[in-house]
Formats: sequence, structure tokens, C-alpha cells
Amino acid sequence: MDELQNLRRDIDAIDRELVELFRRRMDVTARVGQYKRERGIPVLDQARERQVLQNKGELAGEELRPAVITLYQTVMALSRRQQR
Repeated sequence: MDELQNLRRDIDAIDRELVELFRRRMDVTARVGQYKRERGIPVLDQARERQVLQNKGELAGEELRPAVITLYQTVMALSRRQQR
């Protein structure tokens, strides 16, 4: 197997883990949505989202910060849609 195939195999393995983690996150998001509906809490919490983006950006470091922020903006948009 050449190096490119090995690298692609590694990416595929990581992607499987990411999909499983995303599935788990969305399961929790569904429960958050139910909690909010039962209590009349709005789905969108802008302060919370700003804090999440800041925290994840810091975790990513300078080089990956813009990409991680974009990733989490997308993830949170999907989560909000699911909560509705």
C-alpha cells in the first residue's frame, strides 16, 4: 500500500469517529431541545453560542481557529434546526 492510501485510510478512520461523535452530539441536542420546549426556553441562546465559538477557537489554536469556528457555526445551526 502506498503512502497516499495509508493516509486516506487514516482519514477514513478519523471520519468514522467524527460521525459517531456527531451522532452522540445530536442525540444530546435533541434532549436539549425537548428540555427547552417543555420549559418555554428559546432555542437560540446567542450568548451561549458566542462563548462556545470562543472556547472552541481557543482550543484549536491560531492556525485552525477560523476553520473550527466555521465548523461549529455549522454544527450549532444543525443543532438549532433539530431542536425546533
